[in-house]
Amino acid sequence: MLQIEEKLTLLKQNIESLGSVLIAFSGGVDSTFLLAVARDVLGDRVLAVTVVAPTYPERETRECIRVARQLKVEHLTVSVDPLAVAGFADNPPERCYLCKQQLFSKLLDIAQSRDILAVADGSNADDLSDFRPGLKALQELGIASPLLAAGLGKEEIRILSRRMGLDSWNKPAAACLSSRFVHGEKISLEKLKMVEAAEEYLLNLGIKQVRVRMHRDLARIEVGADERRSLSEETVMDRIHLQLRQLGFRYVTLDLSGYRTGSMNASQVRIN
Repeated sequence: MLQIEEKLTLLKQNIESLGSVLIAFSGGVDSTFLLAVARDVLGDRVLAVTVVAPTYPERETRECIRVARQLKVEHLTVSVDPLAVAGFADNPPERCYLCKQQLFSKLLDIAQSRDILAVADGSNADDLSDFRPGLKALQELGIASPLLAAGLGKEEIRILSRRMGLDSWNKPAAACLSSRFVHGEKISLEKLKMVEAAEEYLLNLGIKQVRVRMHRDLARIEVGADERRSLSEETVMDRIHLQLRQLGFRYVTLDLSGYRTGSMNASQVRIN
């Protein structure tokens, strides 16, 4: 098994072989690390592009702009609307596939117009352990995944990010807002805004890792396992309940297991 330094060397070699690259930049741990390494390897032959869509929180777009400026990398934002993709709003199990097809086709067009040779994303080795239909879309479109190709997992990426002095090294995991809905429940702009506003409220309370999963008119709140205690006071629970009721949720619950990635996928498996 390759050691972390060997994986880093392989990553740099993979990036160098691309010649020039457009990186799908979400501002998360993985894409920030990939962008920083690509900048070091390819210099000004790197373009970061952030997708602006109703499925992505506005706070993440603002963070992308800040980080790209800090890294001194050319950065563009491009708007897409996954809700306009046939079948997406029905929220089938392959929802992520439909979204990635639209998103990365757009990025490929931008790369071609800029004479950029490759488009890359921040998928890592740990993504193979969860249900990720979007990976199929990336493969079909010929999108490079240098972190995955180098065998780098999330914790290794955090370690290397810290060594590089990247603020993102301990940033909580993030995912598009459509991941808050159980498969088969229709996704709408109104529901996305409800979830985003609910999570923004909880983040402003000081919660670092949070998901508000939507089950019809019920909000199931997941927070980091070490943060559950902070929501145990009655006054805090009352404030959260009132705020989320005002946003349109009828019922508000706290998931006793805390945050875990792919929890909606797990529930889908149990239902079937």
